Amino acid sequence: MIYEIYHETNFNYAGLVTFSHNIARLKPKNSNTQKLLEYSLKIEPTPYETNEFVDYFENTNNFMLIREAHKNLKVIATSKVERLETEIKKELSLFKDVKITLKQLKERFSSYNANDVLAKYFLFETESIPMPSLEIKKYVLESFSEDRNIIEATTEFMARIFNDFKFVSGFSDITTPIEVIFKEKKGVCQDFAQFAISALRSIGIPTRYISGYIQTIPAEGSEKLFGADASHAWFSIYIPDVGWLDFDPTNNKIPNEEYIILGYGRDYLDISPLKGVVQSSGNSALSVKVNVKIIEG
Repeated sequence: MIYEIYHETNFNYAGLVTFSHNIARLKPKNSNTQKLLEYSLKIEPTPYETNEFVDYFENTNNFMLIREAHKNLKVIATSKVERLETEIKKELSLFKDVKITLKQLKERFSSYNANDVLAKYFLFETESIPMPSLEIKKYVLESFSEDRNIIEATTEFMARIFNDFKFVSGFSDITTPIEVIFKEKKGVCQDFAQFAISALRSIGIPTRYISGYIQTIPAEGSEKLFGADASHAWFSIYIPDVGWLDFDPTNNKIPNEEYIILGYGRDYLDISPLKGVVQSSGNSALSVKVNVKIIEG
């Protein structure tokens, strides 16, 4: 399946910005299950300096330095991505016969194994995903026991988030604590992913944050509005000797060829679409338009 993706970010500033530098992470990944066919980045006003580099998590970063005075910053990323259905199915099939339990996983991580070194990085808390309360740990342990297959348990845990939490746009932002999301049982995809990551790390499972896109299907009889899609988020757990398996608690689904991968990290902040520093005064307003379109499939 080939997708065309349009991602527009607009910052409108109350005061004049005389200087800014930003990093955009809007270039989809190349991998054995996904091929990046085209990518372009348009920035207004024109940057004084740009630079593209790959970070520790193998995400592409586009640095931009703007010296021209401005009250609006617009960043438009357009890309064309092919999701390789045969390779995706082949990769998912590797997990079908995995029988590793939580106890076996912990035993594996109690000693050194060169293949697990990078995965262990996803066991620790971060600023936005701290280790959770005992209440959250008790919640996740309702699906896990020492001798239960962790893929089976994680699948059940994903379904419980889907059933117990409500998708409520506008309730939260990226600074909303995990504990608030759990108490109120509502939020958006980023919240559900970060909540799941916090809970799973607390019981010893390496879990990473995945950022990307999934096409929004309009209601029957309704026309899809351009820009009405949104970026999406889910999580992935590490299975020794096999790899990473993705889970989408927002849709209670194992991600397939319908999901386009932008990047991954320890949390949202590692793969936030745009971040930076400006020299100005007053507030700013942010607006985002995303459009995901199948052009072949």
